[in-house]
Amino acid sequence: MNAEGLEGLVEVVLPGKVEPEGLEIRHGAVPVAGPGQVVVRMEATGVSFAEQQMRRGRYYDQPPFPFVPGYDLVGTVLTTGHGVDPGLTGTRVAALVKVGGWASHVRVEAADVVPVPDGVGAAEAETVVVNGVTAWQMLHRKARISAGRTVLVHGANGGVGSVLVQLARAAGYAKVIGTASARHHDSLREQGVIPVDYRTEDVAARVRELAPGGVDAVFDHVGGRSAVDSWHLLAPGGTLVSYGSASTRDDTGSKQWPVLKLLGRVWLWNALPNGRHAYFFNIWAGRALSRTRFRARLRADLTQVFGALQRGDVTARIAAQLPLSEAAEALRLAESGTVAGKVVLNP
Repeated sequence: MNAEGLEGLVEVVLPGKVEPEGLEIRHGAVPVAGPGQVVVRMEATGVSFAEQQMRRGRYYDQPPFPFVPGYDLVGTVLTTGHGVDPGLTGTRVAALVKVGGWASHVRVEAADVVPVPDGVGAAEAETVVVNGVTAWQMLHRKARISAGRTVLVHGANGGVGSVLVQLARAAGYAKVIGTASARHHDSLREQGVIPVDYRTEDVAARVRELAPGGVDAVFDHVGGRSAVDSWHLLAPGGTLVSYGSASTRDDTGSKQWPVLKLLGRVWLWNALPNGRHAYFFNIWAGRALSRTRFRARLRADLTQVFGALQRGDVTARIAAQLPLSEAAEALRLAESGTVAGKVVLNP
Protein backbone atom coordinates (compact mmCIF):
# COMPACT_ATOMS: atom_id res chain seq x y z
CA MET A 1 0.00 0.00 0.00
CA ASN A 2 1.37 3.44 -0.88
CA ALA A 3 1.55 6.41 1.50
CA GLU A 4 -1.63 7.85 -0.01
CA GLY A 5 -3.55 4.79 1.06
CA LEU A 6 -2.44 5.32 4.68
CA GLU A 7 -4.10 8.73 4.90
CA GLY A 8 -7.18 9.15 7.02
CA LEU A 9 -10.22 11.35 6.43
CA VAL A 10 -10.44 14.67 8.29
CA GLU A 11 -13.68 16.62 8.03
CA VAL A 12 -15.36 19.57 9.69
CA VAL A 13 -18.88 18.96 10.97
CA LEU A 14 -21.58 21.56 11.58
CA PRO A 15 -23.51 19.89 14.44
CA GLY A 16 -26.35 22.43 14.73
CA LYS A 17 -26.97 26.15 15.10
CA VAL A 18 -23.64 27.04 16.72
CA GLU A 19 -21.09 29.81 16.93
CA PRO A 20 -18.03 29.12 14.74
CA GLU A 21 -16.25 27.60 17.78
CA GLY A 22 -18.97 24.93 17.86
CA LEU A 23 -17.70 23.32 14.63
CA GLU A 24 -16.36 19.80 15.23
CA ILE A 25 -13.41 17.98 13.66
CA ARG A 26 -14.11 14.35 12.80
CA HIS A 27 -11.67 11.63 11.68
CA GLY A 28 -12.53 8.54 9.70
CA ALA A 29 -11.66 6.33 6.77
CA VAL A 30 -11.04 7.81 3.33
CA PRO A 31 -14.19 7.26 1.23
CA VAL A 32 -14.17 4.67 -1.57
CA ALA A 33 -15.20 5.70 -5.09
CA GLY A 34 -18.38 3.93 -6.20
CA PRO A 35 -19.50 3.39 -9.80
CA GLY A 36 -19.29 6.64 -11.77
CA GLN A 37 -17.51 8.40 -8.88
CA VAL A 38 -14.08 9.76 -8.02
CA VAL A 39 -12.45 10.51 -4.67
CA VAL A 40 -10.76 13.92 -4.68
CA ARG A 41 -7.98 14.77 -2.25
CA MET A 42 -8.92 18.33 -1.33
CA GLU A 43 -6.25 21.01 -1.82
CA ALA A 44 -8.45 24.09 -1.31
CA THR A 45 -12.00 24.74 -0.22
CA GLY A 46 -13.51 28.02 0.90
CA VAL A 47 -15.88 29.89 3.16
CA SER A 48 -18.81 31.26 1.18
CA PHE A 49 -21.85 33.21 2.35
CA ALA A 50 -23.85 29.96 2.29
CA GLU A 51 -21.89 28.53 5.25
CA GLN A 52 -22.50 31.73 7.21
CA GLN A 53 -26.23 31.20 6.68
CA MET A 54 -26.08 27.45 7.27
CA ARG A 55 -24.57 27.71 10.75
CA ARG A 56 -27.54 29.90 11.68
CA GLY A 57 -29.97 27.46 10.04
CA ARG A 58 -30.82 30.22 7.51
CA TYR A 59 -29.83 28.68 4.16
CA TYR A 60 -33.09 27.93 2.41
CA ASP A 61 -32.40 24.31 1.36
CA GLN A 62 -29.65 23.14 3.69
CA PRO A 63 -29.65 19.49 4.84
CA PRO A 64 -30.63 18.57 8.40
CA PHE A 65 -27.87 18.88 11.06
CA PRO A 66 -25.29 17.45 11.53
CA PHE A 67 -23.51 17.72 8.16
CA VAL A 68 -20.17 18.66 6.61
CA PRO A 69 -20.39 22.15 5.04
CA GLY A 70 -18.27 23.35 2.12
CA TYR A 71 -19.87 24.62 -1.10
CA ASP A 72 -17.01 23.88 -3.49
CA LEU A 73 -13.49 22.50 -3.62
CA VAL A 74 -10.39 22.07 -5.73
CA GLY A 75 -8.17 19.01 -5.45
CA THR A 76 -6.51 16.07 -7.16
CA VAL A 77 -8.33 12.89 -8.18
CA LEU A 78 -6.99 10.15 -5.90
CA THR A 79 -9.06 7.15 -7.03
CA THR A 80 -11.71 6.40 -9.67
CA GLY A 81 -14.70 4.07 -9.47
CA HIS A 82 -16.06 1.58 -11.97
CA GLY A 83 -16.94 3.12 -15.33
CA VAL A 84 -14.69 6.17 -14.84
CA ASP A 85 -11.63 6.80 -17.01
CA PRO A 86 -8.66 5.77 -14.79
CA GLY A 87 -6.66 8.46 -16.61
CA LEU A 88 -8.45 11.02 -14.41
CA THR A 89 -6.27 9.91 -11.48
CA GLY A 90 -3.75 12.62 -10.63
CA THR A 91 -5.73 15.35 -12.43
CA ARG A 92 -6.46 18.61 -10.63
CA VAL A 93 -10.20 19.29 -10.70
CA ALA A 94 -12.82 21.64 -9.26
CA ALA A 95 -16.27 20.65 -8.07
CA LEU A 96 -19.40 22.46 -6.91
CA VAL A 97 -20.98 20.32 -4.18
CA LYS A 98 -23.14 22.65 -1.99
CA VAL A 99 -22.15 20.65 1.13
CA GLY A 100 -19.27 18.28 1.94
CA GLY A 101 -16.30 20.33 0.75
CA TRP A 102 -14.74 20.93 4.19
CA ALA A 103 -13.00 17.56 4.20
CA SER A 104 -9.56 16.21 3.32
CA HIS A 105 -11.13 13.71 0.87
CA VAL A 106 -14.44 14.12 -0.94
CA ARG A 107 -16.37 11.59 -3.01
CA VAL A 108 -17.91 13.24 -6.09
CA GLU A 109 -19.73 12.08 -9.23
CA ALA A 110 -17.09 12.02 -11.98
CA ALA A 111 -19.47 13.96 -14.26
CA ASP A 112 -19.45 16.84 -11.76
CA VAL A 113 -15.71 17.55 -11.79
CA VAL A 114 -14.21 20.21 -14.07
CA PRO A 115 -10.49 20.14 -14.96
CA VAL A 116 -8.39 23.03 -13.63
CA PRO A 117 -5.98 24.35 -16.29
CA ASP A 118 -2.24 23.87 -15.83
CA GLY A 119 -0.59 26.84 -14.16
CA VAL A 120 -3.63 27.75 -12.05
CA GLY A 121 -2.97 27.08 -8.36
CA ALA A 122 -5.51 25.30 -6.16
CA ALA A 123 -6.24 28.33 -3.94
CA GLU A 124 -6.50 30.64 -6.98
CA ALA A 125 -8.92 28.26 -8.68
CA GLU A 126 -10.95 27.90 -5.47
CA THR A 127 -11.69 31.65 -5.36
CA VAL A 128 -13.62 31.43 -8.64
CA VAL A 129 -15.54 28.14 -8.44
CA VAL A 130 -18.91 29.06 -6.89
CA ASN A 131 -18.16 32.81 -7.01
CA GLY A 132 -16.94 32.77 -10.60
CA VAL A 133 -19.69 30.57 -12.02
CA THR A 134 -22.33 32.66 -10.20
CA ALA A 135 -20.86 35.91 -11.56
CA TRP A 136 -20.42 34.53 -15.10
CA GLN A 137 -23.93 33.09 -15.35
CA MET A 138 -25.60 36.21 -13.95
CA LEU A 139 -23.68 38.48 -16.32
CA HIS A 140 -23.72 36.40 -19.49
CA ARG A 141 -26.77 34.14 -19.14
CA LYS A 142 -29.21 36.38 -17.26
CA ALA A 143 -28.38 40.07 -17.79
CA ARG A 144 -26.96 39.56 -21.33
CA ILE A 145 -26.56 43.27 -21.98
CA SER A 146 -24.40 44.73 -24.71
CA ALA A 147 -21.04 46.45 -24.19
CA GLY A 148 -21.01 50.17 -23.46
CA ARG A 149 -23.81 49.92 -20.90
CA THR A 150 -23.92 50.78 -17.19
CA VAL A 151 -24.15 48.19 -14.43
CA LEU A 152 -24.50 48.41 -10.65
CA VAL A 153 -22.90 45.70 -8.50
CA HIS A 154 -23.82 45.59 -4.81
CA GLY A 155 -21.05 44.31 -2.53
CA ALA A 156 -18.41 44.96 -5.19
CA ASN A 157 -15.59 43.79 -2.89
CA GLY A 158 -17.34 40.56 -1.85
CA GLY A 159 -16.73 37.05 -3.12
CA VAL A 160 -19.15 37.19 -6.05
CA GLY A 161 -19.12 40.99 -6.42
CA SER A 162 -15.37 41.23 -6.89
CA VAL A 163 -15.46 38.69 -9.75
CA LEU A 164 -18.55 40.36 -11.23
CA VAL A 165 -16.96 43.80 -11.52
CA GLN A 166 -13.87 42.30 -13.18
CA LEU A 167 -15.92 40.27 -15.67
CA ALA A 168 -18.09 43.33 -16.39
CA ARG A 169 -15.01 45.45 -17.12
CA ALA A 170 -13.59 42.67 -19.34
CA ALA A 171 -16.92 42.50 -21.21
CA GLY A 172 -16.60 46.18 -22.10
CA TYR A 173 -19.30 47.78 -19.97
CA ALA A 174 -18.84 51.54 -20.10
CA LYS A 175 -19.61 52.22 -16.48
CA VAL A 176 -19.45 49.83 -13.54
CA ILE A 177 -20.75 51.25 -10.24
CA GLY A 178 -19.99 49.23 -7.13
CA THR A 179 -21.23 49.58 -3.55
CA ALA A 180 -18.67 48.86 -0.82
CA SER A 181 -17.46 50.28 2.46
CA ALA A 182 -14.94 53.13 2.18
CA ARG A 183 -11.82 51.04 2.88
CA HIS A 184 -12.32 49.16 -0.41
CA HIS A 185 -12.83 52.25 -2.60
CA ASP A 186 -9.21 52.76 -3.71
CA SER A 187 -8.95 49.15 -4.86
CA LEU A 188 -12.24 49.49 -6.79
CA ARG A 189 -11.10 52.71 -8.46
CA GLU A 190 -7.91 50.96 -9.62
CA GLN A 191 -10.15 48.43 -11.39
CA GLY A 192 -12.09 51.18 -13.14
CA VAL A 193 -15.12 50.87 -10.85
CA ILE A 194 -16.98 53.92 -9.48
CA PRO A 195 -17.39 53.20 -5.75
CA VAL A 196 -20.41 54.18 -3.65
CA ASP A 197 -20.30 53.88 0.15
CA TYR A 198 -23.45 52.01 1.20
CA ARG A 199 -22.80 52.92 4.85
CA THR A 200 -22.61 56.70 4.58
CA GLU A 201 -24.24 57.58 1.25
CA ASP A 202 -27.82 57.41 0.01
CA VAL A 203 -27.04 54.70 -2.56
CA ALA A 204 -30.13 55.24 -4.73
CA ALA A 205 -29.60 59.04 -4.89
CA ARG A 206 -25.89 58.65 -5.70
CA VAL A 207 -26.55 56.07 -8.44
CA ARG A 208 -29.17 58.38 -9.99
CA GLU A 209 -26.52 61.14 -10.08
CA LEU A 210 -24.07 58.79 -11.82
CA ALA A 211 -26.67 57.32 -14.19
CA PRO A 212 -29.55 59.80 -14.62
CA GLY A 213 -31.30 57.55 -17.14
CA GLY A 214 -31.03 54.50 -14.89
CA VAL A 215 -28.68 51.53 -15.03
CA ASP A 216 -28.91 48.67 -17.52
CA ALA A 217 -28.38 45.93 -14.94
CA VAL A 218 -28.23 45.60 -11.16
CA PHE A 219 -26.76 42.61 -9.33
CA ASP A 220 -28.19 42.50 -5.82
CA HIS A 221 -27.28 39.94 -3.13
CA VAL A 222 -28.83 41.92 -0.27
CA GLY A 223 -32.53 41.29 -0.89
CA GLY A 224 -35.34 42.93 1.09
CA ARG A 225 -35.52 46.70 0.73
CA SER A 226 -32.36 46.79 -1.38
CA ALA A 227 -33.95 44.67 -4.12
CA VAL A 228 -36.89 47.11 -4.31
CA ASP A 229 -34.51 50.09 -4.59
CA SER A 230 -32.48 48.20 -7.22
CA TRP A 231 -35.62 47.61 -9.32
CA HIS A 232 -36.41 51.33 -9.27
CA LEU A 233 -32.88 52.21 -10.44
CA LEU A 234 -33.26 50.28 -13.71
CA ALA A 235 -33.33 52.06 -17.04
CA PRO A 236 -36.13 51.09 -19.46
CA GLY A 237 -35.34 47.58 -20.69
CA GLY A 238 -32.97 47.03 -17.76
CA THR A 239 -32.47 43.81 -15.81
CA LEU A 240 -32.33 43.13 -12.07
CA VAL A 241 -30.54 39.94 -11.05
CA SER A 242 -31.20 39.20 -7.39
CA TYR A 243 -29.12 36.37 -5.95
CA GLY A 244 -29.58 36.28 -2.22
CA SER A 245 -31.03 37.77 0.91
CA ALA A 246 -27.90 38.75 2.84
CA SER A 247 -29.88 41.34 4.78
CA THR A 248 -31.77 38.52 6.55
CA ARG A 249 -28.67 36.54 7.64
CA ASP A 250 -29.15 37.35 11.32
CA ASP A 251 -32.96 37.29 11.31
CA THR A 252 -35.02 34.71 13.15
CA GLY A 253 -38.16 33.02 11.84
CA SER A 254 -38.69 31.21 8.57
CA LYS A 255 -35.61 30.83 6.38
CA GLN A 256 -37.82 30.27 3.31
CA TRP A 257 -39.94 33.41 3.73
CA PRO A 258 -37.35 36.02 2.55
CA VAL A 259 -36.72 33.96 -0.60
CA LEU A 260 -40.44 33.36 -1.26
CA LYS A 261 -41.15 37.07 -0.79
CA LEU A 262 -38.38 37.93 -3.24
CA LEU A 263 -39.69 35.37 -5.77
CA GLY A 264 -43.17 36.92 -5.42
CA ARG A 265 -41.78 40.37 -6.13
CA VAL A 266 -39.83 39.10 -9.14
CA TRP A 267 -42.99 37.50 -10.56
CA LEU A 268 -44.94 40.72 -10.01
CA TRP A 269 -42.25 42.96 -11.53
CA ASN A 270 -42.02 40.77 -14.62
CA ALA A 271 -45.78 41.11 -15.09
CA LEU A 272 -45.46 44.91 -15.38
CA PRO A 273 -45.58 46.23 -18.95
CA ASN A 274 -42.43 48.39 -18.77
CA GLY A 275 -39.87 46.21 -20.58
CA ARG A 276 -37.76 45.66 -17.46
CA HIS A 277 -36.85 42.18 -16.30
CA ALA A 278 -36.12 40.64 -12.91
CA TYR A 279 -34.54 37.29 -12.09
CA PHE A 280 -33.88 35.44 -8.87
CA PHE A 281 -30.64 33.62 -9.63
CA ASN A 282 -30.07 30.17 -8.17
CA ILE A 283 -26.93 28.39 -9.33
CA TRP A 284 -28.71 25.00 -8.96
CA ALA A 285 -31.68 25.93 -11.17
CA GLY A 286 -32.39 23.35 -13.84
CA ARG A 287 -30.41 20.57 -12.15
CA ALA A 288 -33.52 18.59 -11.21
CA LEU A 289 -34.93 18.86 -14.75
CA SER A 290 -31.83 17.83 -16.65
CA ARG A 291 -28.66 16.92 -14.84
CA THR A 292 -26.83 16.43 -18.17
CA ARG A 293 -27.67 19.95 -19.37
CA PHE A 294 -26.88 21.46 -15.96
CA ARG A 295 -23.45 19.77 -15.91
CA ALA A 296 -22.64 20.82 -19.48
CA ARG A 297 -23.50 24.45 -18.70
CA LEU A 298 -21.51 24.42 -15.45
CA ARG A 299 -18.47 22.89 -17.17
CA ALA A 300 -18.64 25.41 -20.05
CA ASP A 301 -19.02 28.41 -17.74
CA LEU A 302 -16.37 27.39 -15.20
CA THR A 303 -13.98 26.73 -18.11
CA GLN A 304 -14.68 30.30 -19.32
CA VAL A 305 -13.98 31.66 -15.83
CA PHE A 306 -10.70 29.71 -15.56
CA GLY A 307 -9.79 31.17 -18.97
CA ALA A 308 -10.49 34.69 -17.69
CA LEU A 309 -8.26 33.91 -14.69
CA GLN A 310 -5.43 32.72 -16.97
CA ARG A 311 -5.74 35.85 -19.18
CA GLY A 312 -5.66 38.14 -16.16
CA ASP A 313 -9.21 39.45 -16.79
CA VAL A 314 -9.97 38.18 -13.30
CA THR A 315 -7.50 38.23 -10.40
CA ALA A 316 -7.81 35.60 -7.69
CA ARG A 317 -8.56 37.46 -4.47
CA ILE A 318 -7.41 35.32 -1.56
CA ALA A 319 -8.26 37.06 1.72
CA ALA A 320 -6.50 34.44 3.87
CA GLN A 321 -5.51 30.76 3.85
CA LEU A 322 -6.00 28.64 6.96
CA PRO A 323 -5.76 24.89 7.62
CA LEU A 324 -8.99 22.86 7.76
CA SER A 325 -8.46 22.39 11.50
CA GLU A 326 -8.93 26.18 11.90
CA ALA A 327 -12.28 26.30 10.11
CA ALA A 328 -13.84 28.13 13.07
CA GLU A 329 -11.31 30.96 12.76
CA ALA A 330 -11.80 31.03 8.98
CA LEU A 331 -15.58 31.30 9.35
CA ARG A 332 -15.24 34.08 11.92
CA LEU A 333 -12.85 35.96 9.65
CA ALA A 334 -15.19 35.63 6.65
CA GLU A 335 -18.13 36.85 8.75
CA SER A 336 -16.21 39.84 10.12
CA GLY A 337 -16.63 41.80 6.89
CA THR A 338 -13.07 43.10 7.28
CA VAL A 339 -11.45 41.14 4.44
CA ALA A 340 -11.70 41.39 0.66
CA GLY A 341 -11.83 38.21 -1.37
CA LYS A 342 -12.17 34.59 -0.35
CA VAL A 343 -11.11 32.91 2.86
CA VAL A 344 -9.57 29.61 1.71
CA LEU A 345 -9.13 26.42 3.73
CA ASN A 346 -6.28 24.01 2.96
CA PRO A 347 -5.93 20.43 4.23
